[in-house]
Amino acid sequence: MTEPADDILTRPLGVAAAGAKAPPTGRAAGLIARARQPRVAAGLGAGCLVAALGLVFAFGDPQAGEPSAGAMIELRDPPPAKPAPQAVVAMPTPDATAPLAQRSAEEVETASGVTVVRPPGSAPSEAVVIRVPPANAPRLAAAPDPRLTEQGRHGLMPRIGEGRLRALDVYARPDEPGTGPRIAILVTGLGIGQSATAAATARLPQAVSLAFAPYGNEVERAAARARDAGHEVFLQLPMEPFDYPDSDPGPQALLTALKGPENADRLAWVLARFPGYVGLVNLMGGKMMGDSAFEPILREIGARGLGFVDDGTVPKSPPLANKSRTPTARAEIVLDATPRPDAIDAELARAEGLARSNGFVLVSTGGSLMAVDRIVRWARDLDARGIRLVPASVALRGTPKRVSKAD
Repeated sequence: MTEPADDILTRPLGVAAAGAKAPPTGRAAGLIARARQPRVAAGLGAGCLVAALGLVFAFGDPQAGEPSAGAMIELRDPPPAKPAPQAVVAMPTPDATAPLAQRSAEEVETASGVTVVRPPGSAPSEAVVIRVPPANAPRLAAAPDPRLTEQGRHGLMPRIGEGRLRALDVYARPDEPGTGPRIAILVTGLGIGQSATAAATARLPQAVSLAFAPYGNEVERAAARARDAGHEVFLQLPMEPFDYPDSDPGPQALLTALKGPENADRLAWVLARFPGYVGLVNLMGGKMMGDSAFEPILREIGARGLGFVDDGTVPKSPPLANKSRTPTARAEIVLDATPRPDAIDAELARAEGLARSNGFVLVSTGGSLMAVDRIVRWARDLDARGIRLVPASVALRGTPKRVSKAD
């Protein structure tokens, strides 16, 4: 209270305090007085509430004017999952020339000889064709065979097992039964160029034998893949050529100027490169093979149950001095002596003629992509021509049987 209590008690009723404002008079005073009445005040409050509700219903804005937006959400089914790519499996066929390894669509087209025309910018599919070997296909023995292996100073080396068991016999590809003229093909120089090695392994008929140089970083793995694909394998022995050192067969090559123990150690290094080979093939070596220094080398090769093949690349090389009776053979034809497709085709035709005349012929070739392609094309219809492909080890495991032209 702002007024003292004694002023309230002493001031006469109806007399305003000093300094107080006079209440309003006239029409405004009457309206205010009516509004202060309880019933009138309640009626005014109810009217305001009704008016507010009417505005809400009229304008439809339950958020009291706040901005809002609406959007429709459409539910869609997820896209169907793409099936995982599957390998195309070709059923086994009686064709003995079919390789067993995986081949790309491009390799299959190339091997078939069919020209495929595609729109610009397109390429063969990435599908892989896997040829499943027939159940009766010859299988090579696992390598290394502990019966035929011993530890040497450079690694595992072949040896003759009990009962005169030889690597030449155990690791060789079995010669399938049949009659008629036979041709053995030995492809050399593999294990260094990956594309050429892969093409020879995957595309050539299984009966073709493959020879690997000892220098490739992946030579052991490449030789194992070749054996898995059904090819018997040989190991190449680098030796001194006539024009050495202008032509150099590489490190660890056998040289006529070295003493016997030095050449023996180099031979031991070569023999330990990988397991599973049936024999050795010269890598150059024209001078070494005609020298007396080669006789103890050849004797050691035979003492370890192996054979030796002269690939025929040295023209008019003298016969090997083979007092130890190590199994040896020499290729009669070098397919790529003239490295042109037409020349290779002509030599393959000549090999057919010799096989029909003599019953058997051993030929060799380097492992270029061109040579591989010409052999693949030539070998497609050998059965229809009455020619059988046999592994090169046939030339080392006894004298090939001669057949008459009637056969």
